[in-house]
Parts: sequence; C-alpha cells; structure tokens
Amino acid sequence: MKILRSSFDIDAKQARKVELQDKTAQPDFWDDQALATRSMTELARLEDDVTTHAKLSDKLEEAGILWQLASEEQDTASYEEAVAVLRDIDSELERLEIRALLSGEYDQVNAIASLNAGEGGTEANDWAQMLFRMYLRWVERHDGLEAEVLDVQPGEEAGIKSATFSIKGRFAYGLLSTERGVHRLVRISPFDSSSRRHTSFASLDVIPEVAEATEVEVDPTDLRVDVYRSGGPGGQSVNTTDSAIRITHIPTNTVVTVQNERSQLQNRAVAMKILASRLAELERREKEKELDQLRGEQMAIGFGSQIRSYVLHPYQMVKDRRTEVEVGNPDAVLDGDLDVFIDAELRRRRTGRPTDDLKQAK
Repeated sequence: MKILRSSFDIDAKQARKVELQDKTAQPDFWDDQALATRSMTELARLEDDVTTHAKLSDKLEEAGILWQLASEEQDTASYEEAVAVLRDIDSELERLEIRALLSGEYDQVNAIASLNAGEGGTEANDWAQMLFRMYLRWVERHDGLEAEVLDVQPGEEAGIKSATFSIKGRFAYGLLSTERGVHRLVRISPFDSSSRRHTSFASLDVIPEVAEATEVEVDPTDLRVDVYRSGGPGGQSVNTTDSAIRITHIPTNTVVTVQNERSQLQNRAVAMKILASRLAELERREKEKELDQLRGEQMAIGFGSQIRSYVLHPYQMVKDRRTEVEVGNPDAVLDGDLDVFIDAELRRRRTGRPTDDLKQAK
C-alpha cells in the first residue's frame, strides 16, 4: 500500500483535488464552460483515484484486525474472513496495476469504435454481428463503462456490414484500443447447406473521442451532407422520417453515418463529433509521423492480417497472435470475457514481448 500511495502520487492528487474543489465553488467557474468541463473531468478522475486508495487502506486495516483476532482467539472464522479480504485487495491491486499501464495521452478518454465485415460475404456479416455483441457484452461487464450504438448497416441476408458505437467512461479508449485490428473466425457455416468449414474476417477500429468539436476546425464548404431514411430494424422513430445523416469530409474522404438518434438535428450533432474525432486523429498522425501510434498497422481484412483467431471447429480455441494468449472457451470470450486478452496486450505494449504467465489462460 505504501508503494501504491507513492506510485499513484496520492498526496499530490489529494492536494490537486482540494484545489479544484475550491475553484468549482467560485461564482465565475462556469463562465468558461470548456475550461470548467475539463476541470470537472479532472476532478472526477482525482476523486476516483483518492477514493480507491482510501477504500483499499480501510480494507487492509480490516484484514489486520481480523488477523489479530484470529491469532489471539484462535478464531478460524476470523482467519477465513481475513484471507477473503486480502484476496479482494489482491484482485483490486491487479486491476490498478493494469490501470497504471494506461498512461497514454488519450487512454483515459471516451472511445469511438467501428466494426466492418471483411472477406466472406454473408459469413463475414454474421461474424461482424457476433463481434458487435461481444464488445457490447464486454462493456456491460465493467462498471463505469457505457456503450451507445450510433449506426448499424445490416447485411443483405444476415448480420451487419458495419457498426459504429461509442464507449463512455474512464479508460474506455485505452482499454478498447488493444482490440483494434482484424479478427478471424473459423467454424462450420450455418449458411452452408453442405456444412462446410468457413473462415470469416471482420475488423475493429478505435479512435479517442475529442472533448469538444471545437478542437478541430472543419470548414463547412469541405463537407457534403446527405440525409436519408433510417434503415434496418429499430424502434418507433426508425423508418418514419428522413433523419439519418451521412457526412463526407471531401478533402480526406472521411465518411460518417449516424441514424441512432430520433431527430436529424441530433444525428447531425453526433456525426460532427465523430468526424471531429477522426480528423483529430489524422492530424495527430501527421504530427507524429507514425501510422501505428493510435490505430496500429493498417492491413486488409483478410487472410494473414488477423490479430486474433476464434476457432469453433475442428477444435475450440481463441488465440491472440500478438500476445500468444490462448483461451479454450470461445463461448465465454464471445460473451464478452475479454480482459485476459486486453491485459496481456497492455503488458506486451509496455515490455515489447508476450507475458509468459498469461500465454495459457483457462
């Protein structure tokens, strides 16, 4: 706990927290709304870190009292309870260790993710939909994260051609960016009357969400805006009005479509925010001169390009090519149990090599 307090710089964060709390109490605090919003975001993060450390300290003190009671009274129940508390602390420390790996400039911000079906036709569309569900389930497993579906383009026969969704919450981008790349599925096709084995591909792209659209200047004359009727299954507001928006940034050929919101005005606002985020990333690429700084190596969505393979036949296995982590329960992975892969990739990024103790996951 002493090491944690030092490495997380809790004392400095506590002091900064008090400083920001004093600022928020000033009558002119919200005069500059952009600055106020950034300050409130920083304050929330500081409170999260300070509160987490305080809770762990309380748990450690509780475990000490139980351990002392167990030693003095030879109380088995107190001993077992102390061990349970220590195990909780150990699990939380592992989570904080992973959090410490998320120190990139954008790791703590919201994320915008895009899924696209690759080679394989209907098979690939179905696989893209399976991945879409997998990531939404992963978000549901994590307190503090929330997903919002922004656009879905259905396939002709089944599945989806593409989907765009946002993940809001601290470390959303840092965590999900580890999943960026091509995902490969091997299975007996449910669409093949001869029950042959098929290989399908889909890709996930993830970018950080810019805090404000004003961070990126977009010339309105560079935009082509198309309005059309929302397609695919949906609620009461879908397929009733021309509310879906497609915005094309002509100089970069960046296209954003949004059809999730109820009104054209709402869809346009969301689309402009996504466009600003994508253009911001393009600017960062130019400044840093590294194509893989935020998006990783861009590859075709096909054979040999995958970061991970999900094999359902002739055996059951999910294997990540980058970290060499293997999981023998694809059903659990496809139900959102992705943390072993995410943690391993974060460690690999730090060390540049796979982590031996995570290669074989049960």
